[in-house]
Amino acid sequence: MSQSHPKPIPEIEPQHNLGLRIIAIYKAVKTVGLIAIAIFAFHLDRQENFAKLVSWLEHLSLTDSNSLRWKLVETLQDWGPSKFVAIGLVALAYAAIFATEGTGLWLRKHWAEWFTVIATGSLVPVELYEVIEHFNWIKLAVLIGNVAILIYLVRIAIQPRAKKPLQANCPSG
Repeated sequence: MSQSHPKPIPEIEPQHNLGLRIIAIYKAVKTVGLIAIAIFAFHLDRQENFAKLVSWLEHLSLTDSNSLRWKLVETLQDWGPSKFVAIGLVALAYAAIFATEGTGLWLRKHWAEWFTVIATGSLVPVELYEVIEHFNWIKLAVLIGNVAILIYLVRIAIQPRAKKPLQANCPSG
Protein backbone atom coordinates (compact mmCIF):
# COMPACT_ATOMS: atom_id res chain seq x y z
CA MET A 1 0.00 0.00 0.00
CA SER A 2 1.33 3.35 -0.93
CA GLN A 3 0.38 6.47 0.86
CA SER A 4 -0.60 9.40 -1.24
CA HIS A 5 1.00 12.66 -0.23
CA PRO A 6 -0.55 15.92 -1.28
CA LYS A 7 1.22 17.56 -4.16
CA PRO A 8 3.24 20.64 -3.22
CA ILE A 9 1.63 23.86 -4.34
CA PRO A 10 4.09 26.02 -6.30
CA GLU A 11 2.30 29.23 -5.41
CA ILE A 12 -0.48 29.94 -2.98
CA GLU A 13 -3.69 29.66 -4.95
CA PRO A 14 -5.11 32.96 -6.27
CA GLN A 15 -8.12 32.93 -3.92
CA HIS A 16 -5.73 32.61 -0.97
CA ASN A 17 -3.73 35.58 -2.23
CA LEU A 18 -6.85 37.71 -1.86
CA GLY A 19 -7.54 36.35 1.63
CA LEU A 20 -3.98 37.04 2.75
CA ARG A 21 -4.18 40.57 1.32
CA ILE A 22 -7.42 41.27 3.18
CA ILE A 23 -5.89 40.05 6.46
CA ALA A 24 -2.77 42.14 5.77
CA ILE A 25 -4.91 45.25 5.25
CA TYR A 26 -6.80 44.47 8.48
CA LYS A 27 -3.46 44.26 10.31
CA ALA A 28 -2.37 47.56 8.71
CA VAL A 29 -5.54 49.30 9.92
CA LYS A 30 -4.93 47.97 13.44
CA THR A 31 -1.31 49.15 13.24
CA VAL A 32 -2.33 52.69 12.27
CA GLY A 33 -4.97 52.75 15.01
CA LEU A 34 -2.47 51.67 17.65
CA ILE A 35 0.08 54.23 16.50
CA ALA A 36 -2.61 56.91 16.84
CA ILE A 37 -3.42 55.65 20.36
CA ALA A 38 0.28 55.74 21.24
CA ILE A 39 0.65 59.31 19.99
CA PHE A 40 -2.43 60.36 21.96
CA ALA A 41 -1.15 58.55 25.08
CA PHE A 42 2.27 60.20 24.81
CA HIS A 43 0.59 63.61 24.65
CA LEU A 44 -1.38 62.83 27.81
CA ASP A 45 1.79 62.23 29.78
CA ARG A 46 2.15 66.01 30.06
CA GLN A 47 0.24 67.32 33.05
CA GLU A 48 -1.32 70.27 31.20
CA ASN A 49 -2.67 68.09 28.35
CA PHE A 50 -3.98 65.56 30.86
CA ALA A 51 -5.67 68.31 32.90
CA LYS A 52 -7.29 69.72 29.73
CA LEU A 53 -8.75 66.32 28.82
CA VAL A 54 -10.12 65.73 32.33
CA SER A 55 -11.59 69.25 32.42
CA TRP A 56 -13.16 68.82 28.98
CA LEU A 57 -14.73 65.50 30.05
CA GLU A 58 -16.04 67.05 33.27
CA HIS A 59 -17.77 69.86 31.37
CA LEU A 60 -19.07 67.70 28.53
CA SER A 61 -22.84 67.42 28.70
CA LEU A 62 -23.94 64.02 27.47
CA THR A 63 -27.08 62.86 29.21
CA ASP A 64 -27.09 59.33 27.74
CA SER A 65 -23.57 58.49 28.88
CA ASN A 66 -23.24 60.58 32.03
CA SER A 67 -22.25 57.67 34.31
CA LEU A 68 -19.73 56.41 31.76
CA ARG A 69 -18.22 59.88 31.48
CA TRP A 70 -17.76 60.18 35.26
CA LYS A 71 -16.28 56.68 35.42
CA LEU A 72 -13.79 57.71 32.75
CA VAL A 73 -12.91 60.93 34.59
CA GLU A 74 -12.42 58.98 37.82
CA THR A 75 -10.24 56.36 36.09
CA LEU A 76 -8.12 59.04 34.42
CA GLN A 77 -7.61 60.84 37.73
CA ASP A 78 -6.68 57.57 39.45
CA TRP A 79 -4.14 56.76 36.77
CA GLY A 80 -2.58 60.18 36.40
CA PRO A 81 -0.57 61.30 33.39
CA SER A 82 2.44 59.04 34.00
CA LYS A 83 0.42 55.87 33.27
CA PHE A 84 -0.04 56.98 29.66
CA VAL A 85 3.62 56.48 28.80
CA ALA A 86 3.17 52.77 29.54
CA ILE A 87 -0.05 52.70 27.50
CA GLY A 88 1.77 54.35 24.59
CA LEU A 89 4.65 51.87 24.77
CA VAL A 90 2.30 48.87 24.86
CA ALA A 91 0.36 50.29 21.90
CA LEU A 92 3.60 50.71 19.94
CA ALA A 93 4.69 47.15 20.77
CA TYR A 94 1.40 45.74 19.49
CA ALA A 95 1.62 48.02 16.43
CA ALA A 96 5.04 46.53 15.65
CA ILE A 97 3.65 42.99 15.91
CA PHE A 98 0.66 43.81 13.68
CA ALA A 99 2.92 45.58 11.17
CA THR A 100 5.20 42.52 11.02
CA GLU A 101 2.22 40.20 10.52
CA GLY A 102 0.65 42.40 7.86
CA THR A 103 3.86 42.97 5.92
CA GLY A 104 4.75 39.27 5.95
CA LEU A 105 1.25 38.26 4.83
CA TRP A 106 1.21 40.92 2.10
CA LEU A 107 4.51 39.51 0.80
CA ARG A 108 3.05 35.96 1.10
CA LYS A 109 5.76 34.76 3.45
CA HIS A 110 5.08 31.35 4.96
CA TRP A 111 6.61 32.36 8.32
CA ALA A 112 4.08 35.23 8.53
CA GLU A 113 1.19 32.78 8.35
CA TRP A 114 2.48 30.91 11.41
CA PHE A 115 3.55 34.11 13.19
CA THR A 116 0.03 35.48 12.76
CA VAL A 117 -1.51 32.20 13.93
CA ILE A 118 0.61 32.27 17.11
CA ALA A 119 0.13 35.99 17.81
CA THR A 120 -3.60 35.99 17.10
CA GLY A 121 -4.16 32.65 18.83
CA SER A 122 -2.45 33.88 21.98
CA LEU A 123 -5.08 36.61 22.34
CA VAL A 124 -8.16 34.43 21.78
CA PRO A 125 -8.41 33.27 25.43
CA VAL A 126 -8.31 36.90 26.61
CA GLU A 127 -10.91 37.91 24.02
CA LEU A 128 -13.12 34.96 25.02
CA TYR A 129 -12.89 35.97 28.68
CA GLU A 130 -13.79 39.56 27.78
CA VAL A 131 -16.82 38.43 25.76
CA ILE A 132 -18.04 36.24 28.62
CA GLU A 133 -17.38 38.70 31.45
CA HIS A 134 -18.08 42.04 29.72
CA PHE A 135 -20.21 41.19 26.71
CA ASN A 136 -20.72 43.62 23.88
CA TRP A 137 -21.23 43.03 20.17
CA ILE A 138 -17.91 44.58 19.12
CA LYS A 139 -15.94 42.21 21.36
CA LEU A 140 -17.91 39.27 19.99
CA ALA A 141 -17.28 40.38 16.40
CA VAL A 142 -13.54 40.75 17.06
CA LEU A 143 -13.41 37.29 18.65
CA ILE A 144 -15.29 35.69 15.74
CA GLY A 145 -13.10 37.53 13.22
CA ASN A 146 -9.88 36.43 14.89
CA VAL A 147 -11.03 32.80 15.16
CA ALA A 148 -11.96 32.88 11.45
CA ILE A 149 -8.51 34.31 10.62
CA LEU A 150 -6.87 31.57 12.69
CA ILE A 151 -8.78 28.78 10.96
CA TYR A 152 -8.11 30.28 7.54
CA LEU A 153 -4.37 30.78 8.15
CA VAL A 154 -3.85 27.32 9.66
CA ARG A 155 -5.51 25.79 6.58
CA ILE A 156 -3.17 27.74 4.31
CA ALA A 157 -0.05 27.27 6.44
CA ILE A 158 -0.32 23.45 6.55
CA GLN A 159 -0.52 23.16 2.78
CA PRO A 160 2.66 21.67 1.32
CA ARG A 161 4.78 24.12 -0.63
CA ALA A 162 7.13 23.52 -3.51
CA LYS A 163 10.71 24.01 -2.42
CA LYS A 164 12.49 26.90 -4.03
CA PRO A 165 15.65 25.88 -5.86
CA LEU A 166 18.81 27.00 -4.13
CA GLN A 167 20.74 29.55 -6.11
CA ALA A 168 24.42 28.86 -6.29
CA ASN A 169 26.66 31.68 -5.21
CA CYS A 170 28.97 31.31 -8.15
CA PRO A 171 30.85 34.35 -9.32
CA SER A 172 30.19 34.96 -12.97
CA GLY A 173 32.87 35.94 -15.19
